[in-house]
Amino acid sequence: MTSQPPTERPDPGSVRAPSIVIVNTGDGKGKSTAAFGTMLRAVARGWRVSVVQFLKSGEWKVGEEEVARRLGVDWWAIGDGFTWDADDISESEAIAREAWRFAKGVIEGGEYQLVILDEITYPMNWGWIDTAEVVETLRSRPEHVNVILTGRDAPPELVEVADTVTEMRKVRHAYDRGVMARRGIDY
Repeated sequence: MTSQPPTERPDPGSVRAPSIVIVNTGDGKGKSTAAFGTMLRAVARGWRVSVVQFLKSGEWKVGEEEVARRLGVDWWAIGDGFTWDADDISESEAIAREAWRFAKGVIEGGEYQLVILDEITYPMNWGWIDTAEVVETLRSRPEHVNVILTGRDAPPELVEVADTVTEMRKVRHAYDRGVMARRGIDY
Protein backbone atom coordinates (compact mmCIF):
# COMPACT_ATOMS: atom_id res chain seq x y z
CA MET A 1 0.00 0.00 0.00
CA THR A 2 1.36 3.40 -0.99
CA SER A 3 0.49 6.46 1.02
CA GLN A 4 0.68 10.05 -0.09
CA PRO A 5 2.96 12.65 1.49
CA PRO A 6 1.19 15.21 3.65
CA THR A 7 0.29 18.46 1.93
CA GLU A 8 -0.89 20.39 5.00
CA ARG A 9 1.22 21.46 7.94
CA PRO A 10 0.33 19.55 11.13
CA ASP A 11 -1.13 21.45 14.08
CA PRO A 12 1.92 22.79 15.95
CA GLY A 13 0.20 22.42 19.30
CA SER A 14 -0.76 25.19 21.65
CA VAL A 15 0.60 24.16 25.05
CA ARG A 16 4.18 24.74 26.12
CA ALA A 17 5.00 22.40 29.02
CA PRO A 18 7.97 23.15 31.29
CA SER A 19 8.84 19.43 31.34
CA ILE A 20 7.47 16.04 30.34
CA VAL A 21 7.45 12.40 31.41
CA ILE A 22 8.30 9.77 28.79
CA VAL A 23 7.77 6.01 29.14
CA ASN A 24 9.53 3.58 26.78
CA THR A 25 7.98 0.14 27.24
CA GLY A 26 7.13 -3.04 25.32
CA ASP A 27 8.82 -6.34 24.52
CA GLY A 28 10.96 -4.98 21.68
CA LYS A 29 14.56 -3.84 21.67
CA GLY A 30 15.35 -0.13 21.95
CA LYS A 31 13.73 1.19 25.13
CA SER A 32 16.97 2.21 26.83
CA THR A 33 18.60 3.04 23.51
CA ALA A 34 15.85 5.58 22.77
CA ALA A 35 16.25 7.10 26.24
CA PHE A 36 20.00 7.43 25.72
CA GLY A 37 19.42 9.10 22.35
CA THR A 38 17.33 11.71 24.14
CA MET A 39 20.12 11.96 26.72
CA LEU A 40 22.49 13.02 23.92
CA ARG A 41 20.04 15.69 22.74
CA ALA A 42 19.73 17.02 26.27
CA VAL A 43 23.52 17.17 26.76
CA ALA A 44 23.87 18.94 23.41
CA ARG A 45 21.47 21.62 24.75
CA GLY A 46 23.56 22.12 27.88
CA TRP A 47 21.22 20.25 30.23
CA ARG A 48 22.38 18.46 33.38
CA VAL A 49 21.49 14.79 32.99
CA SER A 50 21.34 11.90 35.43
CA VAL A 51 20.89 8.18 34.69
CA VAL A 52 19.87 5.68 37.37
CA GLN A 53 19.94 2.02 36.28
CA PHE A 54 17.80 -0.37 38.32
CA LEU A 55 19.08 -3.74 37.06
CA LYS A 56 22.58 -3.23 35.75
CA SER A 57 25.31 -3.14 38.34
CA GLY A 58 28.52 -1.16 38.29
CA GLU A 59 30.24 -4.32 37.05
CA TRP A 60 28.57 -3.96 33.65
CA LYS A 61 30.66 -1.98 31.22
CA VAL A 62 28.15 -0.56 28.75
CA GLY A 63 29.19 1.73 25.94
CA GLU A 64 26.51 4.30 26.67
CA GLU A 65 27.83 4.83 30.19
CA GLU A 66 31.39 5.38 29.04
CA VAL A 67 30.39 8.02 26.49
CA ALA A 68 27.85 9.64 28.83
CA ARG A 69 30.41 10.07 31.59
CA ARG A 70 32.79 11.74 29.12
CA LEU A 71 29.97 14.16 28.30
CA GLY A 72 29.36 15.01 31.96
CA VAL A 73 26.30 12.82 32.61
CA ASP A 74 25.99 11.59 36.19
CA TRP A 75 25.45 7.83 35.91
CA TRP A 76 24.57 5.39 38.67
CA ALA A 77 24.25 1.66 37.98
CA ILE A 78 22.72 0.69 41.30
CA GLY A 79 21.17 -2.69 40.48
CA ASP A 80 22.83 -6.02 41.16
CA GLY A 81 22.26 -7.65 37.77
CA PHE A 82 19.78 -10.15 36.46
CA THR A 83 17.53 -11.71 39.11
CA TRP A 84 18.28 -15.23 37.86
CA ASP A 85 21.94 -14.66 38.76
CA ALA A 86 21.12 -13.38 42.25
CA ASP A 87 22.44 -15.28 45.27
CA ASP A 88 19.81 -13.68 47.50
CA ILE A 89 16.64 -12.28 45.90
CA SER A 90 15.76 -10.36 49.08
CA GLU A 91 19.09 -8.55 48.74
CA SER A 92 18.20 -7.71 45.12
CA GLU A 93 14.91 -6.27 46.37
CA ALA A 94 16.69 -4.19 49.02
CA ILE A 95 19.11 -2.85 46.39
CA ALA A 96 16.19 -1.90 44.12
CA ARG A 97 14.46 -0.08 46.99
CA GLU A 98 17.67 1.84 47.71
CA ALA A 99 18.02 2.68 44.00
CA TRP A 100 14.49 4.12 44.08
CA ARG A 101 15.21 6.11 47.26
CA PHE A 102 18.27 7.55 45.52
CA ALA A 103 16.42 8.23 42.23
CA LYS A 104 13.54 9.91 44.05
CA GLY A 105 16.05 12.24 45.71
CA VAL A 106 17.62 13.02 42.34
CA ILE A 107 14.22 13.94 40.89
CA GLU A 108 13.07 15.97 43.90
CA GLY A 109 16.43 17.73 44.21
CA GLY A 110 15.83 19.55 40.92
CA GLU A 111 19.52 19.64 39.97
CA TYR A 112 18.93 17.91 36.63
CA GLN A 113 16.79 18.84 33.64
CA LEU A 114 16.65 15.17 32.55
CA VAL A 115 16.54 12.07 34.75
CA ILE A 116 16.50 8.63 33.14
CA LEU A 117 15.21 5.74 35.26
CA ASP A 118 16.44 2.78 33.23
CA GLU A 119 14.63 -0.55 33.68
CA ILE A 120 12.55 0.75 36.60
CA THR A 121 9.38 -1.06 35.52
CA TYR A 122 10.77 -4.45 36.52
CA PRO A 123 11.12 -3.76 40.27
CA MET A 124 7.82 -1.88 40.12
CA ASN A 125 6.06 -4.92 38.65
CA TRP A 126 7.68 -7.25 41.19
CA GLY A 127 6.30 -5.13 44.03
CA TRP A 128 9.75 -4.01 45.16
CA ILE A 129 9.06 -0.34 44.40
CA ASP A 130 5.66 1.21 45.12
CA THR A 131 4.09 2.32 41.83
CA ALA A 132 1.89 4.89 43.58
CA GLU A 133 4.99 6.50 45.12
CA VAL A 134 6.72 6.66 41.73
CA VAL A 135 3.64 8.25 40.15
CA GLU A 136 3.32 10.80 42.98
CA THR A 137 7.02 11.67 42.66
CA LEU A 138 6.54 12.27 38.94
CA ARG A 139 3.46 14.42 39.52
CA SER A 140 5.13 16.56 42.18
CA ARG A 141 8.58 16.85 40.57
CA PRO A 142 10.14 20.29 40.09
CA GLU A 143 8.60 21.79 36.95
CA HIS A 144 11.86 21.84 34.94
CA VAL A 145 12.71 18.14 35.53
CA ASN A 146 11.98 15.84 32.58
CA VAL A 147 11.92 12.11 33.34
CA ILE A 148 12.26 9.07 31.08
CA LEU A 149 11.34 5.65 32.49
CA THR A 150 12.13 2.41 30.65
CA GLY A 151 11.26 -1.27 30.90
CA ARG A 152 8.73 -3.86 29.80
CA ASP A 153 5.14 -3.95 31.02
CA ALA A 154 4.86 -0.38 32.27
CA PRO A 155 2.15 -0.33 34.95
CA PRO A 156 -1.10 1.37 33.82
CA GLU A 157 -0.68 4.08 36.48
CA LEU A 158 2.71 4.96 35.01
CA VAL A 159 1.31 5.06 31.50
CA GLU A 160 -1.48 7.34 32.73
CA VAL A 161 0.87 9.94 34.27
CA ALA A 162 3.22 10.01 31.25
CA ASP A 163 3.01 12.65 28.54
CA THR A 164 4.55 10.39 25.90
CA VAL A 165 4.41 6.59 25.88
CA THR A 166 6.12 4.50 23.23
CA GLU A 167 5.71 0.75 23.05
CA MET A 168 8.56 -1.05 21.32
CA ARG A 169 7.12 -4.17 19.70
CA LYS A 170 9.34 -7.12 18.92
CA VAL A 171 8.96 -8.46 15.41
CA ARG A 172 12.12 -10.56 15.60
CA HIS A 173 15.18 -10.58 17.83
CA ALA A 174 18.52 -12.28 17.16
CA TYR A 175 18.51 -13.65 20.72
CA ASP A 176 15.48 -15.80 19.80
CA ARG A 177 17.75 -17.65 17.35
CA GLY A 178 20.43 -18.15 19.98
CA VAL A 179 22.59 -15.17 18.97
CA MET A 180 24.34 -13.74 22.02
CA ALA A 181 24.22 -10.02 22.84
CA ARG A 182 26.86 -8.08 20.92
CA ARG A 183 29.15 -5.44 22.35
CA GLY A 184 28.55 -2.19 20.44
CA ILE A 185 25.02 -3.23 19.46
CA ASP A 186 23.33 -4.49 22.61
CA TYR A 187 25.59 -2.97 25.29
